[in-house]
Amino acid sequence: MKPLSVAVRGVVSVLLFACVPVANAASQDITAVFRPDASKPQENKFLNTTPISGFCTHAPTVCAAENLFSLRMPVTFNSIAPIEAHHTDPRRGGMFSVPSNWRTLQVTHSETGETETVEIRWAAIGATLRLPVSVVTLVGGGVDLTTAHYKLWSNSSWRYAPAPCQNGSFVGWSDKDYTFYWRTPTQGVCAKTASYRIPSMQFLTVSYAYELRTPNPLKMSSGQYTGSLNYTIGPGQEFDAGDVMIPTDSLLTLNFKLDVEHTLKVEVPPGGNRVELVPPEGWQSWLNSGRKPTRLFRDQRFHISASSRFKMALECQHVSGNTCAIAETGTGHAVPVDVSVTLPDGLTDGTGQPVNRRRLLRDGSGTELFQPGLYVDRRSGALHFEIAQGNVEAMLDSGGTKYSGDVTVIWDSQV
Repeated sequence: MKPLSVAVRGVVSVLLFACVPVANAASQDITAVFRPDASKPQENKFLNTTPISGFCTHAPTVCAAENLFSLRMPVTFNSIAPIEAHHTDPRRGGMFSVPSNWRTLQVTHSETGETETVEIRWAAIGATLRLPVSVVTLVGGGVDLTTAHYKLWSNSSWRYAPAPCQNGSFVGWSDKDYTFYWRTPTQGVCAKTASYRIPSMQFLTVSYAYELRTPNPLKMSSGQYTGSLNYTIGPGQEFDAGDVMIPTDSLLTLNFKLDVEHTLKVEVPPGGNRVELVPPEGWQSWLNSGRKPTRLFRDQRFHISASSRFKMALECQHVSGNTCAIAETGTGHAVPVDVSVTLPDGLTDGTGQPVNRRRLLRDGSGTELFQPGLYVDRRSGALHFEIAQGNVEAMLDSGGTKYSGDVTVIWDSQV
């Protein structure tokens, strides 16, 4: 019997999209990528690839220990009036209120239009507070820099965050500057009261740390997802430094770019694309006893690596209804071939059920969606080819000797 050939085709694509920031606004990009890692198949999450700037560049080990990622804002704050000693209105002194609650945005696939949800919150705020003259001069002299910075504010130096903010681990100071960051676990106003009159003040090198919640990449298509989120800045806005400290820009736009770089690879052993269908006991039993085979079959193993959703279907040289057939070379007599697939653990159908001898059809019905629960790295599966007993008898009764045909099994990530 002439062997039946099986071709395997996998389809994987990477799509690109350019995101244009909102005009007349300070903007920053936040980027992340998912690439499956065979050494860590359980870690199915995005890797934040946004270059760190701001206070974490001065204290990288501290930020790493606290799982913080900081960005320096293209915005500074300048006072429009003096900060009076012992002021009673917290909005007339040094204060911050930042968007520390979770906010959501929608990111959209540039090609397919699929959408997913991303969440972000500001986890810390930092800056360099700059005074117009030496802090020692402001407090009347006679003390060192450290003491002067403590005396300037009635609730201690900027090292110690007022509630609901919490102390950060990195500070630095000079005669005019105090560099700090405060953690912002909850929404609220964090304010300090001046003990001495401060003629003017600036917040320079303003930066924030953020936490990010990203969708499950195993359920996303390959390509780039983009979206934007706006934060208002200024008195009474989402990022608020009070009524005296006014920002150089009133809007910050964050442009999100999430790249999904899936793996879908199928490996058939050498020679595995040529499949010979034989009886369970081989041909000798029929040749020796004349007993007709009950079926012809072959199980062809393959290895699959997959981090993406995919679907499967058939393409046929000879068609028999919704499946493929093999045909006798001389007479054209054809019989259908039943083709099914078994996938390894970690891959399920759309309802979460394991895939065991799932029938493959030309229209793809029943195999419209397979999905990984984790990154499957070169695990073993099988294609099952079979000709049922009645069709085997028809082949033998026809007097034909050579049946053949091409069956193309398609793994397609474009779900």
